[in-house]
Amino acid sequence: MTSVEKSAKTVDEAITLALAELGIALEQAEVTVLDEPTRGFFGFLGGKPARVKVVRKSSSEDVAVVFLEQLVNKMGATSVTCAVSKETDEGVHIDVVGGSSGLLIGKRGQTLDAIQQLTALIYSRSGGTKRLTVDVNNYRAKRIESLEEMSLKLAEKAKRTGRRVILEPMGAFDRRVVHMALQQDREIVTYSEGDEPYRKVIIALR
Repeated sequence: MTSVEKSAKTVDEAITLALAELGIALEQAEVTVLDEPTRGFFGFLGGKPARVKVVRKSSSEDVAVVFLEQLVNKMGATSVTCAVSKETDEGVHIDVVGGSSGLLIGKRGQTLDAIQQLTALIYSRSGGTKRLTVDVNNYRAKRIESLEEMSLKLAEKAKRTGRRVILEPMGAFDRRVVHMALQQDREIVTYSEGDEPYRKVIIALR
């Protein structure tokens, strides 16, 4: 339910009833007073109650999901669903399920990164303040696991050979995963070199 109309003796009472039914706070609502209360003869005969319409505001997450659905549909991905799968104090995660993974992910996840950047821009413009990530058919989760495993192996190689290891060009999301995977290793330092889309992560000894 996104809107409701309520009547009560006063406008405030009607608003309170509507907010309670929608389960939201006043800050999350748009209120329209449809009828002001009127007093009847002698204070009670023929009087009319206040009537209001309360509409739930679209959240930044809602705006992002709608934009994302429209975007992937225009790209030719049909029969897909987009929904917020996880929200914490730090971030919002939106999953895209269905459709052609290859079409939406692209080489090394570059298409998915672009989709995420556009969606994050719309999210922030609508008032969103958290870090937003977009995944397609669990690609990022699988990619994170693969990158973390690879990062640990290459870090051991750097320690064993004493030489730095240069990874293949990666998108911003993948580079961040590598940096995060090795940030607790006191023997290793990671940094990025080059310009997009050929920017690479370097794994080296401290």
